[in-house]
Amino acid sequence: MKSALKTLNLALAASMALNAFSQQPQKRPNILWISTEDLSPHLGCYGDPVAKTPNIDRLASQGVRYTNVFTTAAISAPCRAGIITGMYQTSIGCMHMRTTSYRRATDNPLQFTAVPPHYVKAFTEYLRAAGYYCTNNVKTDYQFATDPVPASIWDECSRTAHYKNRPDKNQPFFAVFNWTGTHESQNWNLKNVKTDPTRVKVPPYFPDTDTVRLNIAKMYDNIARLDSVVGALLSELEREGEAENTVVFFWGDHGDGLPRAKRWLYDSGLNIPLIIRWPGKLKPGSVDDRLISSIDFGPTVLSIAGVTVPAHMQGIPFLGNQTGKPRDAVYAARDRVDESYDMIRSVRTKNYLYIRNYYPNEPYPIWVAYLSNMPIYREMLRLDADDKLTGAQKAWFAYSRPPEELYDVKADPYQINNLAGDPKFKPVLDEMRSLHEKWTIETGDMGHMNEPEMIEMMWPGGKQPITDMPYFIVNAPEDRSSKNYRTGGTFSSPMTLSFYCPTHGSSIVYTFEENKNPRWLLYTGPLHLKPGTYNIRVKAVRYGYKESEELKGTFVIR
Repeated sequence: MKSALKTLNLALAASMALNAFSQQPQKRPNILWISTEDLSPHLGCYGDPVAKTPNIDRLASQGVRYTNVFTTAAISAPCRAGIITGMYQTSIGCMHMRTTSYRRATDNPLQFTAVPPHYVKAFTEYLRAAGYYCTNNVKTDYQFATDPVPASIWDECSRTAHYKNRPDKNQPFFAVFNWTGTHESQNWNLKNVKTDPTRVKVPPYFPDTDTVRLNIAKMYDNIARLDSVVGALLSELEREGEAENTVVFFWGDHGDGLPRAKRWLYDSGLNIPLIIRWPGKLKPGSVDDRLISSIDFGPTVLSIAGVTVPAHMQGIPFLGNQTGKPRDAVYAARDRVDESYDMIRSVRTKNYLYIRNYYPNEPYPIWVAYLSNMPIYREMLRLDADDKLTGAQKAWFAYSRPPEELYDVKADPYQINNLAGDPKFKPVLDEMRSLHEKWTIETGDMGHMNEPEMIEMMWPGGKQPITDMPYFIVNAPEDRSSKNYRTGGTFSSPMTLSFYCPTHGSSIVYTFEENKNPRWLLYTGPLHLKPGTYNIRVKAVRYGYKESEELKGTFVIR
């Protein structure tokens, strides 16, 4: 009897999760994201002769290589907050890198999580509601939650999360595999470097020394290992028989994990690779030069999946049946990085890059303890102290910044010749300045708010808000009033069971499992319970809040 009941409960859960899917006339595509960290387009398919990336290059030959893709931040957590929500991190209070770093170096630290507006949800919640099985292996870093993240976002989020774990192999999946081997921290140890340092290209803002070359060579070693990971994931997709019905995205979260790249709003920090293979839909080996922002990724996935993109999302789909108008410009922001405050904004068109420095009296390489582990940075500090930096190297180590920067990105790909003071470029400067100011107003840039004031608004009195415990709402012959309950009971069929949470903007998840780490199903509407016995657990979460207490109830349906 217990085994039969367990089978019934699992069947009911799968049936409800797949209800929207089963009504679709055509099989919807699976979507696989292969993401990595701290990676500019240093790949063979992007013309880099040093990179050893045969698997990624093969993927590009089977799909589309995008050449003008930029992230909204040059560091992971703010950028990833924007990717998962389809919104600028500056619009949802997630712009300060590591909310948990706030005042951590003081005697009175406060570690908080950002609280986005109540209507903001991860785009995967919309996918789950539409019947997709969503997995993440494994990085989150969303700013509005520490791990574990809200159970409403993913069906699985762990080191073992995999699309192969879905209960019904006909269920479409959205799966993320994020490789951390290209992260900045993997460039610190310069032992056993395999890439020939004499072959790497040294940007003009770095001194050309043995240490610098070795550090860049180490980055290429990490990229080669990434390529083998990509190859393994693609081979697995083939073995599972899913390759022909799966849209594959390959991308990086921001630019190289090197000084003046990561954390900085030049192309070296914001321009990323993006390759998409969509069998039968995209022309193999083609190139797309549209301007694309990282906040466009989520809405594009929704568009491909046939899920309506919420109107509040600021990202613009660039594929699928909801493809929007191409962008004229993309925007990015830098705010507090770990303990160190900063505020920079950028506007990038196809021809120009505009940067607004709100802290012009700060040095370019503002102090960030984590960055001090990088051999290139230590080398530059040493040479600066010895007054041996010259040209673009010295300019980046300057002890103050211009209020505005303007670069011709085609003539000056490294962005070292600031044109902001050149009268010939005043019309361009005025236009770019106007674009920045318009974007600031239209998107409600919260970087203009003092962080302590923002925290008080999100965590009144410095205390994290708590999501209210949900209620059961019963609709059965014994009680057609749909009253709120905190307990189960015995009811006659036909009946429906709903859940309700008083907290504004909360998401609700539930499970029939009794183990410690169950799979939590996203609640999207009333449960139609057939005769039987059901042990149900329910909890609610509002992003940035502490999750609710768990509600438990046993329902006997006769």
